[in-house]
Parts: sequence; structure tokens; C-alpha cells
Amino acid sequence: MEGPYLGQKPPGLTPEVFAPGIVSTEHRDLSAFFTPDMKEFYFTRKDVKTENWSLVVYKLEDNQWQKSVVGPRVGRPIIAPNGKIMHLGSKYMERTETGWSEVKSLGPMFDREDWGIMRLSASTNGTYVFDDYKSNDVIRISTLKDGKREEPKLLGKEINTGKWTAHPFIAPDESYLIWDSEKDNGYGDSDLYISFRQQDGSWGTAINMGDKINTDSWESGGYVTPDRKYFFFNRGDRDGDIFWVDAKIIETLRPQ
Repeated sequence: MEGPYLGQKPPGLTPEVFAPGIVSTEHRDLSAFFTPDMKEFYFTRKDVKTENWSLVVYKLEDNQWQKSVVGPRVGRPIIAPNGKIMHLGSKYMERTETGWSEVKSLGPMFDREDWGIMRLSASTNGTYVFDDYKSNDVIRISTLKDGKREEPKLLGKEINTGKWTAHPFIAPDESYLIWDSEKDNGYGDSDLYISFRQQDGSWGTAINMGDKINTDSWESGGYVTPDRKYFFFNRGDRDGDIFWVDAKIIETLRPQ
């Protein structure tokens, strides 16, 4: 595999399986993301035989993508825009000269017994958006003010509606938020939704990402690449694969 995106031919506005037989396999492959320099690609894999989860990485070295296993999966991993922190729900790892640090706790504000954070996504400014499966599956937000972390707050009804909400992704510039939810007016099972930030700083009404993204299957874990060119997501539950599509599809959803 040579060249960008593991040597895969980029998709158009119709989602396609990403790297079939390489990344998307007979195993359960989820939670894909690139580092900001686009030279490392991470995803999680549940082995169908052992049922063990692992965090897998492909690194671009001498124009060849080389595979290795980072370790067991912790949370739903996603990297911060600065490339120095890998968030793992209420935990994280820091980039070191030799790879990644040991798993650390975000502290008592987030690492709580009564909260169940699966995915925590950070913006460039350090805003955290995260889910909580132990508290009726809601999404919360925590901002930085004068360098101090603010107490997390529930997002409004624009986001927290439906049977549940989970796996948020906040754009690095905080211009939109993507998450998955099950709603009565959806396409079936879990659908991906997007909300655009309004001029007054509030979040706009949840918009279903449409029938090209959502099906009667399980769509979840939306993510936009650091170069803002492609949108990755999961489709299918127990035998889930990683799909990708041109990120221009996001602009087609933005209210005029």
C-alpha cells in the first residue's frame, strides 16, 4: 500500500467501504481516525474468534503503510487536533518520543463512577464533547475559559433527543457537531446526525445526514479527516465495517 489514505481510491458522494480486506475485514472494525499529518491511521478491531478488542495502527514509512498493534482498546479512541493526545473516553494517552504513554485518567471531573464515557472528542480550543451511557445516553460539553476547565454541561434538546445519543465528534473549529442517535423519524436503528453552530453560538436543529449515509442498518462513530476531505463512519453492528465518503456531503446539509 503506497500513497495517501492507505493507497485507496478516494470515494465521491456515495459512501464506500474503506480498504476492504485490509482495514474492513471479517472482524468488527470501527472508530477510524488519522493523525493531523495524515501519516498514521488508527482503528479498533474485535477479533471474531477471540472476541478481544485491539487498537491497530498503520504508519506511513518510506511511502509504505506498515501495520502494528498499539495494545488493547480503551474507550472509543480519537485523537485531539494537536496530535499529542489520544482520548480514550474518560482516559487518554500522550504522544512520547517512542510512541504513546501509559493510559492516564482525565481526573475526577470526567472519570466518575456514575458516568459512562465511550467517546470524548476535543476541538482545537480544547472544548470537550462526550457521551454518557450511564445517564440516559446523553451528550455533554465542557469548555476552557481562561485556561481553566469548565464543569461539563448537558447539551440542549437540539442534540439530546431521541431514544439515546452517543459517539460525538466536534469539528476542530467547533462549527458543527456530529453524533449518532436512534429517533422515531430515522431510517432504522442508529443514524448519524449533524448540528451546525449558529452565529449566536447556539447549536442548530439536529439534521439527519440523509439516505446516502444512513440506512436501515447501524450507522455510528462519525469522523472527519484532519485535511477535511473525507468523512469516515461505521456501518453495521456486530460485523461492522468502516466507510468513507467525500466530506463535501457535509456542506450539502448546511442550512442556507
